[in-house]
Amino acid sequence: MAIADDIPKLEQQLNELISKYEQYFIGLEKREPLQLSLEVHKMVRRYTSVPINNTMYKHRFNMLVARLNTYREHWNRITKLMEEGKYSRDRFIRDLHQRQQAAPETRRKEAERSEALSDLDRIVREFREARQLCNLSTEKVTHELISATIEKQMPILTAKLGANNFTFKVVVEAGKPKIKATLQR
Repeated sequence: MAIADDIPKLEQQLNELISKYEQYFIGLEKREPLQLSLEVHKMVRRYTSVPINNTMYKHRFNMLVARLNTYREHWNRITKLMEEGKYSRDRFIRDLHQRQQAAPETRRKEAERSEALSDLDRIVREFREARQLCNLSTEKVTHELISATIEKQMPILTAKLGANNFTFKVVVEAGKPKIKATLQR
């Protein structure tokens, strides 16, 4: 009986086809496994019109065909999403490439921001400590207040000194803490 030999072969080819499609969808395989798919479909077509007398083989064959049809719908849906550029793996890879291309500039900007934030944290901490030493309230001293004060003074200092690379430090003059700008060299 040819069906007895072909059912295990069909099952093995179907499992291999499922594996190849999964590899294709995650990017390990560059091409869709169309040749193997054609072989599996050819074997299914061969036994679709032939009556199978053995109920065990008939059941196994019908289960394999149902499994193949379910996977085929799934594969068609994913390939359609890939063609439209809506498949999540493809979007992830596209975004990753864009981030890698913009990475040097982004890293530089992030480094500048983190440096500015760490300087701001330092200034706020020193300003609070100076106010505590002078027995003044620290309740209203916030990052936003210090940042707004510095941002407001930057254009004035830039116009006055003709440079824009300043470092800020906290000093106590006449019993009051102040934020002073010095030129960075």
